[in-house]
Amino acid sequence: MGRHKEQGGARQGFDVADAAPLLLDPHGLVSGWTAHAERLLGHGAAEAVGRKFADLLEAGDAERMEDLLHRCRAGGDWTGLMTALHRDGHPVPVSVRVAPATAPQGRPAVLVLLSELGDGARGWDMSRGVLEQIVVGNPIGIAIVDPELRYVWSNAALERWGGGPGRSRLGLRVAAVQPGMDSEAVEERMRHVLETGEQVVGYEYVGRVRSAPLRETAHMLSFTRIEDDRGDPMGVYYTVVDVTDRHRARQRLALLDRAGQYIGRTLDVMTTAQELADVAVPGLADFVTVDLLETVLRGAEPVPEPLAGSERVPLRRAGHRSLYEDLPRTAVDSGAVVSYLTDSPPVRCLTTGESWRQEQLDPLAVEWAAGAPDGRESTFLELGLQSVMIVPIRARGVTLGLTTFFRRRQSPFDPDDLHLAEDLVSRAAVCVDNARRYTRERDAALVLQRSLLPRRLPDQDAVEVAACYRPADELTGLGGDWYDVIPLAAARVALVVGEVPGHGIDAAAAMGRLRTAVRTLAAIDLPPEEVLAHLDDLASRSARDDGDGEGDDGGGGGGRGSSVGSACVYVVYDPADGRCTMAAAGHPAPAVVAPDGTVGFVDLPQGPPLGVGGPPFEAVEVSLAEGSTLVLHTDGLLAYGGDGVEESGRERLRRALEGMARELRPSCQAVVDALVPARPEDDVALLMARTRRLASEQIAAWELSPDPAVVADARRTAQDQLSRWGLDEEVKFTTELLVSELVTNAIRHASGRVRLRLIRERTLVCEVLDGGASAPHLRHPRAMDEGGRGLLLVSQLAERWGTRFVPDGKIIWAEQPLTTPPE
Repeated sequence: MGRHKEQGGARQGFDVADAAPLLLDPHGLVSGWTAHAERLLGHGAAEAVGRKFADLLEAGDAERMEDLLHRCRAGGDWTGLMTALHRDGHPVPVSVRVAPATAPQGRPAVLVLLSELGDGARGWDMSRGVLEQIVVGNPIGIAIVDPELRYVWSNAALERWGGGPGRSRLGLRVAAVQPGMDSEAVEERMRHVLETGEQVVGYEYVGRVRSAPLRETAHMLSFTRIEDDRGDPMGVYYTVVDVTDRHRARQRLALLDRAGQYIGRTLDVMTTAQELADVAVPGLADFVTVDLLETVLRGAEPVPEPLAGSERVPLRRAGHRSLYEDLPRTAVDSGAVVSYLTDSPPVRCLTTGESWRQEQLDPLAVEWAAGAPDGRESTFLELGLQSVMIVPIRARGVTLGLTTFFRRRQSPFDPDDLHLAEDLVSRAAVCVDNARRYTRERDAALVLQRSLLPRRLPDQDAVEVAACYRPADELTGLGGDWYDVIPLAAARVALVVGEVPGHGIDAAAAMGRLRTAVRTLAAIDLPPEEVLAHLDDLASRSARDDGDGEGDDGGGGGGRGSSVGSACVYVVYDPADGRCTMAAAGHPAPAVVAPDGTVGFVDLPQGPPLGVGGPPFEAVEVSLAEGSTLVLHTDGLLAYGGDGVEESGRERLRRALEGMARELRPSCQAVVDALVPARPEDDVALLMARTRRLASEQIAAWELSPDPAVVADARRTAQDQLSRWGLDEEVKFTTELLVSELVTNAIRHASGRVRLRLIRERTLVCEVLDGGASAPHLRHPRAMDEGGRGLLLVSQLAERWGTRFVPDGKIIWAEQPLTTPPE
């Protein structure tokens, strides 16, 4: 070997991409020359092929070539520095790699790799050990294949990916060396390079290789064609770099990005838990379960000590996802209870709040969860589960449940997988906790709503009713509109529809105050105009008590949750004669659908909204034929479509009512669907009531003279009527006492006409009308008093009793239940 300087400005590494490959026959004659070699030494292929390689070296290096060729024929190789001669005669310092190879026809050959060291490397004595670090010890896998894609040479770095040492690869193709690899995809790139000469750089192969059969790896491959002196392809030279860590990092980031997109899209706890399981399979695990504490699903705060006094800890299966149909066979459905033993790893994680990982499960151990549909306990071997991670679901310092990750055929979970799982679960935990808090708030709002709106309409015979409510706040389902049906004395019924400005829980609270007030005023049987007058006073007082309108948002509705500006229509229907009395406060007039299907609107005077002041409220009385349908609604029903909202809204309502079906409930829903979008901007309430009439035989009335002697006649007359109705003796006895006391009081304390009326409906009502204007009151006489016990006796005998005023006096009534209701 020629002499070189101890050190200079030479390259400090062997750049494989710059190496010029060439082939020698066993005797040292050049059999394959490349364009790269021509650029390095200046000799064309025609000059070099067939010439001894030793002739291209300085004398000292040429003398050693015979020894090197002998070493290669014996299966050895050599790496070191030589000085080659350029065609123009100047020396070229090169690093040389000499190794045995196989020619395209299968004959033995010698592969020589030449890499120029540069002018500064002349005279530099580089040992074989240094060159082995540069070429043989290079971490980049290097190989050369012939035109039939068979290996002719490879370095030691390539052995790390399986397939045995380089000598055992000779003459084999990729499929034989890496049977688990997608060899077709790799060889397709090689053929492309052979056919076109185009270099392929940075091709990423993701899959399993022999060195890691259980885990997915990633390698970066680059391919370059080797040509002879005529430019014909002699093979492909390629390099392999392991980029698994970079690939896994990209996968982790992609998984977390997907979690951010898909987890927490709703505010439902079960849906959020299922989204967590869906995202984790198959990117992280083969099978994932999400179990939550029962209190979390209800929206309540988790129990601080879930293990107190129990051998098993019950959790609720909120979500699960499996990559395989048979994994596991004992999976419970979402929503089912899963019990864990207190000493099992899941419960320890639930208690400590710390994650747990086991690379290899005990195949004979029984699964921790009990609650399989078939009641059978299975081992992890039977379930096909090999590796596990358990991560507690913690948010804001509270443990909400557990997420368990299993693998069947992938490589065991490693610490990086656990870090990824913890990051994934921590993101999902915030969404689960948000859903839990929303569930709690929404359940509270729904409890409020159920307390404010009638859960079911009361049973009564005056009208057939149906109602529909569509709030603008779709999240809570709350709004300021309301409707009500209130049974009154003498088989009458009050129908109410109203609305409070605003939406949501504040409007619902204000609406609740008004609805309670309406029910209280209805209980004392005030006329509609007086009911609205009292509501108007209530709204005004509430506004003053709440701060005299502080917090007014400019909408004319007073402060937050104020009743000022509310609207209401109050209707009383009497089935005895079909009379309907109504009054309105800033509210649309009801529509009436006649029995023949024609639609009209009541000419109802519009009073001012509640609490804003103005003229007194006026009531109107109309007579409705039996089978007429009274349609009460809030203004949200008319707020959509056309210019001139009131006129166009009325016409649209008219058309919808003209085509309605006979059945009220579907008709009510159909009208709202026809006039209101699915997500309205304003709350909508619709109440439809079809009138009925009491039959003449259900009512009996008698005019009585104001003479105490008629009391006995009134008792006998009432007894005869009860006999004709077929009522039992208990009812007769009670009614006889009621008639006696009420008629006696009317004659004794009032003046003018006296009328007795019995109404047989769901209850038996006894009414006595007199011309007096003073309201009777209940007294509690002392033991020695001779009178004052009449109304006390009435209150004890009747289920309900009361007084209502009419234009020609007052009516005192008493009501008792019937053991046998009428057909």
